Amino acid sequence: MQTKRQARRQLAAVNEQDSGRPSMVKHDIDFSVILDVPTLRAECEALAKRHEDKKDERSALLALLKKASQEGRENARRLLSQDGGGLDCAHRISWLQDQIITILYDFTVSHVYPKQKGSFTVTAVGGYGRDTLAPGSDIDLLFLFQPKPAEETHKAVEFILYMLWDMGFKVGHATRTVEECMREAKSDMTVRTAILETRYICGNEPLARELETRFDKEIVTNTGPEFIAAKLAERDERHRKAGDTRYLVEPNVKEGKGGLRDLHTLFWISKYYYHVRDPVELVKLGVLSKQEYRLFEKAEDFLWAVRCHMHFLTGKAEERLSFDIQREIAEALGYHARPGLSAVERFMKHYFLVAKDVGDLTRILCAALEDQQAKATPGLTGVISRFAHRSRKIPGTIEFVEDRGRIALANPDVFKRDPVSLIRLFFVADINGLEFHPDALKRVTRSLGLIDNDLRENEEANRLFLAILTSKRDPALILRRMNEAGVLGRFIPEFGKIVSMMQFNMYHHYTVDEHLIRAVEVLSEIDKGKAEDIHPLVNKLMPGIEDRDALYVAVLLHDIAKGREEDHSEAGAKVARKLCPRFGLSPKQTELVVWLIAEHLTMSMVAQTRDLTDRKTIIDFADRVQSLDRLKMLLILTVCDIRAVGPGVWNGWKGQLLRTLYYETELLLAGGFSEVSRKERAEAAAKALEAALDDWGQKARKAYVKLHYQPYLLSVPLEDQIRHTRFIRQTDKSGQVLATMVRTDSFHAITEITVLSPDHPRLLTVIAGACAAAGANIADAQIFTTADGRALDTIHVSREFADDADELRRAGTIGKMIEDVLAGRKRLPEVIATRTKNRRKNKAFVIPPSVTISNSLSNKFTVIEVECLDRTGLLSEITSVLSDLSLDIHSARITTFGEKVIDSFYVTDLVGQKISNENKRANIIARLKPVMAGEEDEMRERMPSGMIAPASTRSLNTEKPSTEKPSTEKKAGSAA
Repeated sequence: MQTKRQARRQLAAVNEQDSGRPSMVKHDIDFSVILDVPTLRAECEALAKRHEDKKDERSALLALLKKASQEGRENARRLLSQDGGGLDCAHRISWLQDQIITILYDFTVSHVYPKQKGSFTVTAVGGYGRDTLAPGSDIDLLFLFQPKPAEETHKAVEFILYMLWDMGFKVGHATRTVEECMREAKSDMTVRTAILETRYICGNEPLARELETRFDKEIVTNTGPEFIAAKLAERDERHRKAGDTRYLVEPNVKEGKGGLRDLHTLFWISKYYYHVRDPVELVKLGVLSKQEYRLFEKAEDFLWAVRCHMHFLTGKAEERLSFDIQREIAEALGYHARPGLSAVERFMKHYFLVAKDVGDLTRILCAALEDQQAKATPGLTGVISRFAHRSRKIPGTIEFVEDRGRIALANPDVFKRDPVSLIRLFFVADINGLEFHPDALKRVTRSLGLIDNDLRENEEANRLFLAILTSKRDPALILRRMNEAGVLGRFIPEFGKIVSMMQFNMYHHYTVDEHLIRAVEVLSEIDKGKAEDIHPLVNKLMPGIEDRDALYVAVLLHDIAKGREEDHSEAGAKVARKLCPRFGLSPKQTELVVWLIAEHLTMSMVAQTRDLTDRKTIIDFADRVQSLDRLKMLLILTVCDIRAVGPGVWNGWKGQLLRTLYYETELLLAGGFSEVSRKERAEAAAKALEAALDDWGQKARKAYVKLHYQPYLLSVPLEDQIRHTRFIRQTDKSGQVLATMVRTDSFHAITEITVLSPDHPRLLTVIAGACAAAGANIADAQIFTTADGRALDTIHVSREFADDADELRRAGTIGKMIEDVLAGRKRLPEVIATRTKNRRKNKAFVIPPSVTISNSLSNKFTVIEVECLDRTGLLSEITSVLSDLSLDIHSARITTFGEKVIDSFYVTDLVGQKISNENKRANIIARLKPVMAGEEDEMRERMPSGMIAPASTRSLNTEKPSTEKPSTEKKAGSAA
């Protein structure tokens, strides 16, 4: 029986003669360096003669085979590192496994059950049946029996299986007669696929031949379409489960879209339908061109190399190419950094390009199968079928026809006659709502060379492209098809540079090209008015956008300059300045797109990392935006960008921050900022709060309203002031010193925990530590001090549960943890240690700690911005250092981008002044950086274990309200 290796070598030689140049196929593999088979056999025979005790014999045999297997695999690993051949490595391990099983079989039927020689067959199925095996893969075996096998036959098989299991292999096995195989293959597509890949290893060879012959005759004949439909449906379901895109940044090399399983599906279909033993035979049949076969072979070799390295590196059957192993795999495969792209990003870009090639090959094969099927249907059925499936004209075009809801070419030379038709195909498909015939896409892929500078500058081609991009139907679907066919990257070479480019971080879930197309998808959804429940404001603003074209172009191009040395926003603006006139945009539209791309990160960063209650924040942002039209378009672009990053990245809290920034800026741009003095506005707010507490007595109202300072009255909404004041009074009535109040909001995706406590310099440190210990992710902290020396802190934590009742229970648990730590019932270092004990350190990412101190971002406060690798308890440690340095924290903005955290703290010194002394600023940076890097800080005081509250309460005496005012207004004061 000819193996795949023999078939490859034979056909490679033919290819080499035909082409006159060396074949891409690997030449003969020297297996003798993997295992010395004659020596191992001789050792097994000597062992059988040496041991009379069967138990000792088995133990000695197990040790011998295990050692041979381990050494063989180490040799395969060494050779993989030397020659990089993934397929060769898979063949070597498969061959090694064959030898181990054959020697074990021979020993079993010679020395353990000598009567069973020739009574059964051992065959490989699954990937092992294809003569390939990854280091950690299961060993799938089918033991073929003759009818009515003897009891001892079963025992012989059990001996082999137990030996393999004891050697540490995961063995998947089935024991069947040929008749049973036929019966199950008819009803079970999984069994049918397994038998399709059966490969003889050892034992009774005629049994294996009988299975192969009967399978072809009784199962395969006339069932090709049924098998193909089942396999393609299986593939679609697998893609759905794995995340239906080949551009996930942590792809599954085996099961993911564009992975090895997709290549296996092509192999199964080819073998079943065309009766080929190896994909190389598809070249002779005219299904694949030689270039396409070389693509198939390169893709298979690359994916096998990645998979083998993953298994060797992790010591298990790891199929997900996760961040923590991507660097090491890139290094093992010999990738190096280039300007703008790290070695791991270059490796992953290659991976995604290979996954895209696999998609191209799938389309080409499907087109050939459909064409073949149409020709093969005989007799009257075929005539009726061809009549029913007859193509129909599409109004307004002579180049294309409709074939069962799909656009097809009216003539094979359509693209050669007029290359603009390469763009027109997608435009016509869009306006008629047609899918693409696989043959049309195959011809597109084979015609990419026609997309040259003349076509790129062609006025009609650019007009058609802009119409596709701004379509009211489904622009993202068409753009995705253009991208998968290779047209988008050829038509816009700058886009081609970011095709399959990944960013090595946990924030971005997709490659850059997929992210941009998803951003257009979100914009189209907003444009159709379908996103009101997610972000009502942009849904309301979109119909009023006058320049849709500029907005759609900005959304498509906003990240087009990723992977360059210079800032991608500035570089992207330069690219847009060149591309927009080509697309037919006016100079005014071009300037708008250029500005939107240059500023596309601004609104997101201001909303998430700045204090929006600080007037200076709004004034600075309004100065950059300058007009209401720009503000509206920038908001929509920002929403599209965040939502297209990946599932779970957008949430209601981010939406609320963006809406707040929008409304505050809109007011300023419209000339609506109040000219009334701060003192007058605070007095008006105090009167409003007093009036709202109309069910209280006059004394109580005045006393409790006087608790709040100006910053609180001016920045907290009235409804929250009412809740807080009732909460303080209730706490006083119950005689509590510490209390927490929780509420949740599903639309804003945030849970609010309000803490009332005696003030303390390290209060925020303790609260942040308690939240970390309870597994809560803080998004925002507002810190206020009352006139009677208590702290009223509001902490916003990210919501985890969809159901309000579940989330409130969780919030109650977090609140209880905060109270326990503040009261000293639990020690902070211990509860944080419990939380982090079993958590792996994130070694995949390196983010150098960065500290920026600015006095220009706020009129009243110094803003300290830190950026570093996130970890449990980080916020607590940072705030502890700030407390050590005698800084008062007014408010904090906590923003997480995957593995990276950007925290902003609005601080003053103890007398309420900004930090202007250069030495003190340098000391702040020097003290923060070691903590951010996870290093020990010898100067840092011990982390507080908690604060034991005093026995007596500080309940407010409503009969004699305190009128005492501190000399310096204390906002957020010593609370942190």
